[in-house]
Amino acid sequence: MLDMSAAASRRPWPAAYPDGYAVVDVETTGLARHDRIVSAAVYRLDTRGNVQDHWYSPVNPERDPGPVWIHGLTEELLADAPLFGEVVDELTERLTGRVLVAHNAVFDWSMLAREYARSERQPPVRTRLCTIHLAKDLGLPLPNHKLESLAAHYGIVQRQAHHALDDARVLAEAFRPSLHLAAAAGLRLPLLACRPLDVPLPQPRDAPPASAAGSAPWQGWRPTRRLPPCPHPNPGRLRPGGSLVQGMRVAFSGDTGIEREELEDRATAAGLHVSRSISRLTSVLVTNEPDSGTGKARRAREVGTPVVDERTFVSLLEAVLPAPRAPAPGAGPT
Repeated sequence: MLDMSAAASRRPWPAAYPDGYAVVDVETTGLARHDRIVSAAVYRLDTRGNVQDHWYSPVNPERDPGPVWIHGLTEELLADAPLFGEVVDELTERLTGRVLVAHNAVFDWSMLAREYARSERQPPVRTRLCTIHLAKDLGLPLPNHKLESLAAHYGIVQRQAHHALDDARVLAEAFRPSLHLAAAAGLRLPLLACRPLDVPLPQPRDAPPASAAGSAPWQGWRPTRRLPPCPHPNPGRLRPGGSLVQGMRVAFSGDTGIEREELEDRATAAGLHVSRSISRLTSVLVTNEPDSGTGKARRAREVGTPVVDERTFVSLLEAVLPAPRAPAPGAGPT
């Protein structure tokens, strides 16, 4: 854990720190890109992490609510709830001009971005901060990086886990001391840009189905990047303590300190194959949240794909082994 000496605690508040934060939690019908938000909560904090106000609303997802046993919101409870488009103005007011703070922030940001796209709006968020990353940077002695563990570290009582309002409250209360620890140590906050996503566009009622139209109704604020094909065969999985080898299939999941596109470019330049999904052929998954519920992390656990964190992967990139040379045609043993 970072040293909280008297000298450190007398540091002035870092001028580069943001002016305000929006601590966000959303509950959803699932974890995929087509899933919907069923409730959302925002705690607005000032520059030093003090609570200014809070807001909460259930949201009618216009579909099955998904894991009711987790979030407790049944179809009956959500039947009269507002649609996302009916709360988007209130939500926008609370997010505008602030850093989005969330536990596994890439997930909350992704769900919000897609809901905004369905409402034909652009989200007002430009920067996010993941409290998992902040806890790691602070070196907090946590048994894992679940929200309940962060709350217990600071003595914060969870009243209703997986209720968006209570989860946002707990995170706001845990973020404040973390922010002050970071400020006292002069730590640079792990801020990441909220880059555009590929998101589903609303379709006219008389639009043909995706199969009839010839392509799925997806549209991003930028096109999905096409990386050059890898010229090397896949040598298999990364071995424990081993090196990366040209041709290995690498997938990424979750927030990263280095921009995702830069990591992908580094991997491609090193002769690795960047994959968008996990299969039994995937050599390694790179994620800073291996215990998260993301589809890639779950799939990696199912098929036994090795997992490393970003720091380890960047270190391994410095010494990628060349692809084994294929024997010349007709060559036999000498």
